[in-house]
Amino acid sequence: MLEKYLSKVNFNSYDDFVQNFKLNIPENFNFAYDVADEIADKTPEKVALVWCNDRGEEATFTFGQLKEYSNKAANFFKRVGIKKGDRVMLILKRRYEFWFAILALHKIGAACIPATHLLTAKDIIYRNNAADIKMIVCVGEDEVIKHVEESLEQSPTVMAKALIGRDKEGWYNFNKEIENESSHFERPTGKDATTNDDIMLLYFTSGTTGMPKMVAHDFTYPLGHIVTAKYWQNVIDGGLHLTVADTGWAKAAWGKIYGQWIAGSAVFVYDYDNKFVPKDLLDVICKYGVTTFCAPPTIYRFFIKEDLTKYDFSKLKYCTVAGEPLNPEVYNQFYKATGIKLMEGYGQTELTLTIGTFPWMEPKPGSMGKPSAGYVIDILDENGNPCEVGEEGQIVIRTDKSKPIGMFDGYYRDTELTKKVWHDDIYYTGDMAWRDEDGYFWFVGRADDVIKSSGYRIGPFEVESALLEHPAVLECAITAVPDPIRGQVVKATVVLAKNYSPCDELVKELQEHVKKVTAPYKYPRIIEFVDELPKTISGKIRRVEIRNKDQAKK
Repeated sequence: MLEKYLSKVNFNSYDDFVQNFKLNIPENFNFAYDVADEIADKTPEKVALVWCNDRGEEATFTFGQLKEYSNKAANFFKRVGIKKGDRVMLILKRRYEFWFAILALHKIGAACIPATHLLTAKDIIYRNNAADIKMIVCVGEDEVIKHVEESLEQSPTVMAKALIGRDKEGWYNFNKEIENESSHFERPTGKDATTNDDIMLLYFTSGTTGMPKMVAHDFTYPLGHIVTAKYWQNVIDGGLHLTVADTGWAKAAWGKIYGQWIAGSAVFVYDYDNKFVPKDLLDVICKYGVTTFCAPPTIYRFFIKEDLTKYDFSKLKYCTVAGEPLNPEVYNQFYKATGIKLMEGYGQTELTLTIGTFPWMEPKPGSMGKPSAGYVIDILDENGNPCEVGEEGQIVIRTDKSKPIGMFDGYYRDTELTKKVWHDDIYYTGDMAWRDEDGYFWFVGRADDVIKSSGYRIGPFEVESALLEHPAVLECAITAVPDPIRGQVVKATVVLAKNYSPCDELVKELQEHVKKVTAPYKYPRIIEFVDELPKTISGKIRRVEIRNKDQAKK
């Protein structure tokens, strides 16, 4: 399958990869037909999806079965009135029906809107009206159903709704409905056929201010994730890849469907409803023989607190990390316990893998790596000038010669916001970094998160890394607190490791530790101990929530 879309598949070095990687983009590419169904036609017994949950249930789906179920789902969607260009929201957590539904929507040419089950009625109303959502398919959980139903009175475009595996008045039972449909679905032609420019996915992504933005991706987007899967996650044909992510987040598109299947790897899904338990995840990785693994740093932070010598990682060949910068201490401890190097990567919902530590490179713990093939990346200062080696600035993508395959087409229905971040053929990521003499990029923080104290610029990541080296610290988040004298001061919100308790002596000890590891002016003048940090469902720390709480106290 890779040979169909790449002029060259195997590379000898990072330079060879960047210089000679070239995607062949077919006309009217549609992932559901041209990848998933094509594999099904040639090798119907090839495993596509291995699923299990925390209640002991499990299921395995071949490409042949996925073709059958997605065709049935497409016929169901079509029967209830969904057509090309319509928007359908999927709130399906990690249920395997997500893959039936998303492939079906691709086949019809409808735009899929994956969403988290944590949305309130207010959140759903906003999404329904912002995107003119026509149908909602969600898990059959009371809380989710309640929020969807509460949204409907103020959502005039929604004309159908379906539940997974549950009967309820006014709702379709998705599983029963698709069972009664034909397993044949003809690829649309003429005006009903998809084009490369049509919207395939819409993601609502939250910023630090304002309502969520709508990130639109066209039908070529899956091809951009060939780099993500094949050359960063290093998935293998016949392997089993696990990316830890709920389907409501873009990370699922990075690691649970597109690039993995094109590269020949099956996808593994661990569907857990309860709170994340590191031991349980480690158990399923070993039990099912996961070969490649990707997770946010939070997951690895919990892993290294377990006794990793108890686990058989003989099948696990490669691990990657993204979502937030990786603290060197976590890298070192995981490597010491497993012998596996964590290969960091960076990107956004708006992009595919933008910067990465690729297989030909020696990782530098704490560095994102180097620019991905197809991306022309620079670091600019506040005046728009390229930064020198070691100088901090904002990561930007230059699009004057070409737009990377997989990069978004702009914020849907918001040209003003699009122009604000993408103008003069430069896309501003909002992320701060610096570049070393070897060309490796080092994350500093979101432009909004960088702390300005007494004339100093302090990146939260460096202070967090220093704190995590102390044995008392399990997790931490660095934020700014307004100060009348210094402008801002550094605050650390800390989750303590087992056998440690909050006390004034520990506060002083942590402050002195940071002074020694970084610089005296970077130490946290305020330290708050908490039981847990606020996070997104994908594991990212929500520093904005900490900042907002501090503001509310004033």
